[in-house]
Amino acid sequence: MADAELNVYEAAGGEPVFRRLVEVFYARVEADPVLRPMFPEDMEPGKHWQQLFLMQLFGGPSLYAQERGHPRLRMRHLPFPIDNDGRDRWLRCMLEAIDEVGIADPARSAMQDYFERASTFMVNTEPTASNVLQWGTPRDKSE
Repeated sequence: MADAELNVYEAAGGEPVFRRLVEVFYARVEADPVLRPMFPEDMEPGKHWQQLFLMQLFGGPSLYAQERGHPRLRMRHLPFPIDNDGRDRWLRCMLEAIDEVGIADPARSAMQDYFERASTFMVNTEPTASNVLQWGTPRDKSE
C-alpha cells in the first residue's frame, strides 16, 4: 500500500484500537511522576478529546471537528509550559502505548512519525523552577 493511499485509522484497526491506545497512553501518563502533575485531576475529558482527535487525524470520522472545531493544537497547548523533558516523556508514553496495543506497520510508522514531529512542535519553554506548573494550570500571562 503506497503511503499516499494509507488510511492509518483503518490500517490500525479503527475506533476500538484508538480507544485502547488512548486508555493505555493515559495509564502510562498517570504512572509517570513528571507527567501526571501536568495533567488535570480529571483526565476523562482529555481522553475523550484525544481519542476523537487521533481518529480524525489518522483518517477516521471527523467527530472532533464536529464537537470542538479546528484542533489548533499549538494554540490549545500554548498556555501550558512544555519543555523537552515533558516532550520526551509524553512521546515515550505514546510510542510505548502504540507498541502495547499492537499497531503494526505501516500504520505504526506513520503514527510514530506524526507523534515525533507534533510533540517537538508543542515544546514552548525551557525548564526553570518558576515555570514548572501543571498543564491544567495556565502560566501567568504577564511573563
